[in-house]
Amino acid sequence: MKGALGFIGVFLSFLSDTTFGESALPFACGNSHHCVEICKACNYMFGGPTMECLSVLLGHLCLNKFETAMTSLNSTDWCTWGNVRASYSDLSLCTEEMSDCLFIPWPNPLVEDTFVNIHSKFFKDCPTEELSDPPPVIVFALVITPICLIPVMVSLVVFKTKNGDGSS
Repeated sequence: MKGALGFIGVFLSFLSDTTFGESALPFACGNSHHCVEICKACNYMFGGPTMECLSVLLGHLCLNKFETAMTSLNSTDWCTWGNVRASYSDLSLCTEEMSDCLFIPWPNPLVEDTFVNIHSKFFKDCPTEELSDPPPVIVFALVITPICLIPVMVSLVVFKTKNGDGSS
């Protein structure tokens, strides 16, 4: 908890920067004011736009908001897409924005792990629609059709070559 409060304090201190946008970051950063603040925080805490910095940013700025939204729902509502769509989309957008600000490709293994973790935490008990075999009548029709067409096609080829008209 102390680490989270320390990070938020450092992050907020960058918001009160009086350099009016003039920063001498030793690495490339996104163009928006939001990105500049994120890059400054990563530079101060980690020396640059590292995956470790992205991990901390995702945890504090993206996942906390998503988890708060999910815990405000009843756990039975987690499986209804209409109830979680906005929060899930916001999380996806947040991870993309953080990665873009730091010029880290998105998606990346960290983001993929993040989504695997939230799926295992919030959506593991949701029912899924399993694919099943089609009815036997459909399977029979799909199997028997090519079996019947092969002799017909062979017969047509043989008939055409024995015709003797030379136009084939």
